[in-house]
Amino acid sequence: MRVAVVDIGTNSTRLLVADVAPDGTFTELDRRSTVTRLGHGVDASGSLAPEAIERVLDTLAIYRRSIDEHQVGETMAVLTSAVRDARNGSEFAARVRDEFGLDAQTLSGEEEAQLSFLGATSSREEDAPSPVVVIDIGGGSTEFVIGERGSVAFHVSTQAGSVRQGERFVHHDPPEGDELAALAEEVRGIFRGAVPEELRGSVAAAVAVAGTATQLAAIDQRLEPYDPARVHGYRLDQGACERILAQLAQLPEDERAEVQGLDPARAPTIVVGTLLMLEAMRTFDLESVEVSEHDILRGAALRRAGAA
Repeated sequence: MRVAVVDIGTNSTRLLVADVAPDGTFTELDRRSTVTRLGHGVDASGSLAPEAIERVLDTLAIYRRSIDEHQVGETMAVLTSAVRDARNGSEFAARVRDEFGLDAQTLSGEEEAQLSFLGATSSREEDAPSPVVVIDIGGGSTEFVIGERGSVAFHVSTQAGSVRQGERFVHHDPPEGDELAALAEEVRGIFRGAVPEELRGSVAAAVAVAGTATQLAAIDQRLEPYDPARVHGYRLDQGACERILAQLAQLPEDERAEVQGLDPARAPTIVVGTLLMLEAMRTFDLESVEVSEHDILRGAALRRAGAA
């Protein structure tokens, strides 16, 4: 079955077009990501801003053309933290359905976590270490999902994200040390309070998905241009994240945008994202994480095709 999934997140809007066989065999035909910043200002205002909505709708128009060109039979749009939290989120979801013919679903934190886990673990070896925690750092929330062999044992969606915490704490460019320290303290409390200590200690491996993780893998390897094949499966260690944070946090945004391996559009959020990744690793006492290109898009495609 040919499936198209659009992920409308707090920071980016992404597209996946794929052929999915009943046994879960997966062939990607198109994959795109555009930083649209839908969640900009939502934490303070409680609403999606008109200009942010227009950025997403412009991107969806481009994605719709690709969906039509690939003659897709089944489509789905998953809407996450920013839309969940916004007063006008349901109105925006209706526009996505009506104007672009996409089956737009605003996911609960639980649904988002389950689809991320499905996507991240669908191609892991059966004898890979477990239990595994899937870490999904987004713009408005961070999900932790713990399970093994395709079965979720625990999941939580936290109110900590690269856009949300950045808007709360970072008011200088480059960010000041006390701003990052206060941000880290809040995130540490959120993460540790969200996952019981005994579960944190039970985790044997970690898979990190979404933009922060893949960008850190690209920066660590100095990838120009971005190469998904070298990012997927990359082992990102805590020391590398600490070095990258120290480097990026001292640069103003325009200079961060020039860092080798970094998508310039992610320069505004990468410092906070890196700090969140470090706090996630420390929460689970992880020396490293495996970075995966397989995330909620893949999970939603598998589910839509009835292959999971």
